[in-house]
Amino acid sequence: MLEYLVDGSGILLRRDAIAAGCDDNVLKRAVRSGFLVRIRQGCYVLRSVWEQADAVERHRLLLDAVRQLYDDRVAASHLSACLEHGGPNWGLDLSAVHLTNLYGKGERTSARVIHHRGEVRVEDVTRDSQGWLTAPARTALDTASLLRQEPGVAVVDWYVQTGLTSLVQLFDLFGRMRTWPHTLHLHRVLALADGKAESVGETRTRLMLRAHRVPPPIPQYEIRHPSGQLAGRVDFAWPEFKVMLEFDGMVKYHRHRRPGESIEEMVIREKQREDRLRELTGWVMIRISWGDLANPDATVARILRAMRLAA
Repeated sequence: MLEYLVDGSGILLRRDAIAAGCDDNVLKRAVRSGFLVRIRQGCYVLRSVWEQADAVERHRLLLDAVRQLYDDRVAASHLSACLEHGGPNWGLDLSAVHLTNLYGKGERTSARVIHHRGEVRVEDVTRDSQGWLTAPARTALDTASLLRQEPGVAVVDWYVQTGLTSLVQLFDLFGRMRTWPHTLHLHRVLALADGKAESVGETRTRLMLRAHRVPPPIPQYEIRHPSGQLAGRVDFAWPEFKVMLEFDGMVKYHRHRRPGESIEEMVIREKQREDRLRELTGWVMIRISWGDLANPDATVARILRAMRLAA
């Protein structure tokens, strides 16, 4: 019978099972048999769905279930709303979901749900098919308030780069939030964000270069044919040093992968693009990846060495 009560996402709420005539013993047997997984008090998910889900998908399943338990007095917020908007998950603690009470009540943690309270205006919330969630600008600052500086800047960069909000909107909203708990460092986060990075890796690269006092590069630098036609764009460039830099990550490859194109075809096309840019400029191309960000001293030394040699 339980299989008919599970929704399209694989979620089953205890209250729905009880209303259908089942009891807690039936749910316990379903968990023991491997049919269901209990993800929090009153919330279950099909084991087959849960085991195939990654950390982000599991967080969203938990959020989906929790949002069904609550009414319109709360909104999904902070990093939970960030994931619902499609934002980056690097550096986020996905172990609990976040809700903000729209009537200024709450602030507690219970059964993998963190309840927040705070001043919420009409422009701070929006709706999706499941109810209220905080709007992009509010979500960006709420999420960054819980994070270390680097992932906080990455979140803000993503929201600005996607056009969901702007730095002007964020600074304006921050003026209202500056006395709230956990927001003292947001001024620094906003000062470091530029909204030009197209991935977390690009944001981290820019912050690494800044921290090591490398001369500021031009982000999203366009290289053109003699005719003026665009030949390509690189993540960072130092024209005065004749050096360009690309961050290689899976997000970038999948973003630029063409319909029906294999990974091998995409890599070959990217290699041809790099050759074309080098031929047009005569510059050095440096490529770095996530592993290079884990060893910033060596990576920065490599970039500075390339600058010296190119000069």
